[in-house]
Amino acid sequence: MVASQLVSGAGLTAGIVVGALLAEQMLGSTGLAGIPTALFTGGSMLGALVVGRLCQRRGRRPGLGTGYAIGALGSVGVVAAVALDQVALLLPSLLVYGAGTATNLLARYAGADLAAPHRRARALSRVLLAATLGAVAGPNLVPLTGDLARAWGIPPLAGPFLLAALGYTAAAVLLTALLRPDPLHLAQARLPAPEAPAADGDASDGSDSGDGAHPVRKLRKEADRRRGPGFATGLWIMLLGQLPKVALMTMTPVHLAANGHGTGTIGLVVSLHIAAMFLPSPLTGLLTDRLGALPVAAASGVLLCAAALLAAAAPGDSVPLLALALTLAGIAWNLGLVSGTAVITAALPPGRGASTQGLADVGLAVAGSTGGLLSGLVVTAGGYDALALGCALTALLVTPLALRQRLTALEQERTGAPAG
Repeated sequence: MVASQLVSGAGLTAGIVVGALLAEQMLGSTGLAGIPTALFTGGSMLGALVVGRLCQRRGRRPGLGTGYAIGALGSVGVVAAVALDQVALLLPSLLVYGAGTATNLLARYAGADLAAPHRRARALSRVLLAATLGAVAGPNLVPLTGDLARAWGIPPLAGPFLLAALGYTAAAVLLTALLRPDPLHLAQARLPAPEAPAADGDASDGSDSGDGAHPVRKLRKEADRRRGPGFATGLWIMLLGQLPKVALMTMTPVHLAANGHGTGTIGLVVSLHIAAMFLPSPLTGLLTDRLGALPVAAASGVLLCAAALLAAAAPGDSVPLLALALTLAGIAWNLGLVSGTAVITAALPPGRGASTQGLADVGLAVAGSTGGLLSGLVVTAGGYDALALGCALTALLVTPLALRQRLTALEQERTGAPAG
């Protein structure tokens, strides 16, 4: 898992770094610059649905391996579209490319398959951290991959997608060949043990009989009861962090380019943002396990709001302030993703939860697609500052949501009522 995340991280950033610039160049409009983000996050939605169901039916190895292979195919399609200057090929290729992004994020659940409940957040955060090296290196390689593309007679902006194709292909090969035993299958095989209900229990394989059948049915019933407010809260925490983060991240490169900054500077700013999205994962996992997911989620809303306000206040030619704003936004997103994932994971039995985890990431992709699509329209209508202020207001909604759920949980503990 760690090795696959290291190489696939490079593919994760291609669309982020040059997607909006490609659209602006090929479509000839800043207002349409958010379309690539909307497309590959829309592809992430479909990819999360397909990969999640495939993981549930066949295991993590074939599910994640297939997702990365599809992402590699989409990356090659984008390169071909840019080389041929064919918008009709670019748009569906970006959609297919999004499957790699979805797979990269879905991999975090595999880290929690075999983890004890009190260590789940730290386990999934390790998988997120592994994507950091490739994700941070990717934007800084934009000039190099651009030179390589130019040497092959391809427009330089296609360069990062060449890197994405290589990274996703390597990840698919690594997982398919080496992820043995399959962590989801192993988690399911351990379920009949007496300690299973206290850990990650599941009852999806139907192999239990006799004495084991009754506790398994009880576990299913309990999981169904718990998948209510807890699941919904975890999902909204991730959604309300994803939408403004993606919107801000999509248009900041365009904002920098409009103020005279080149791809090298843009790549550096995006690298800092990507690093902030993944590097804090071990600390976030530790805080989530120690303090609880909901307090960490509340903090994520406040921090993302502050980051967006800083972006709104920063002069367009101030690279340091815009870089700081995107860095803070990345940290806030990490806090929200890890804490929201922990809430969802706790509300579902892992053995039957892979497809539901995919559905949760479908919502994540919808939020990202919405943020990417609206970002260009808002900037065209009201400017970058208006976009940043809107992102700040949206992000702040996370905090009361998390605090309300936290107070509800404390009240339930006090009265002895069933927890949501």
